[in-house]
Amino acid sequence: MKIKLVEILVLVGGICLLAAPLTTQAAGDHGRANVVYVAHLHAMNSNVTGYQAIGEARFTITGDTLTIRIRMQGVPPDIEHWQHFHGFKDNHAASCPTATADVNHDGIIDLIETEPASGITMVPFNDNPAATQIVSDTYPKTSADGAYRYQETVSLKAMKTAFAKAFGNADLDLDRRVVFIHGVPMTVKLPASVASLGTIPAQVTLPIACGKIERIR
Repeated sequence: MKIKLVEILVLVGGICLLAAPLTTQAAGDHGRANVVYVAHLHAMNSNVTGYQAIGEARFTITGDTLTIRIRMQGVPPDIEHWQHFHGFKDNHAASCPTATADVNHDGIIDLIETEPASGITMVPFNDNPAATQIVSDTYPKTSADGAYRYQETVSLKAMKTAFAKAFGNADLDLDRRVVFIHGVPMTVKLPASVASLGTIPAQVTLPIACGKIERIR
């Protein structure tokens, strides 16, 4: 019985040793655990776009690295789509707007009408998110089949520094933000009641998908 007990202990120890490298590998670079946030994006204003935009935004933090990945399908093809996370400066939780956000009852939830639920535009997902430059021509462009994939990796420190300069708080608080995808072709006729920012055409800023960011790991 003593021999069998020793053999069992050795076997269990061996299994633990075999499992250890897998745990370390899954933890990320140099053993640092990844922190992952995801937003599942659902269609908005599909009565205007004629499309059911769906997709996912994924944020992975490893050490000082923030990797942003967005994949979309069912979006208007062959145009550039602005995309950002929105939120509140006081960091209370943002949410995607519901039908009640359409306060002027024109059948469309425009960018300005999203603000009570979702806050303001904060970080752009273009070729340089850490620059926090909202107006840009470096957002992704959809293919002819209405799909695109986006990926950028930035320094988390640089991102927090830029965020603090813009909003007075260095904490991104991703799980208190929402992601918006914007944009319909300029040929889409929108009512004059559809508002935008400044002189930016409403077709550019019209929300076509939204998703709340949640931490999954």
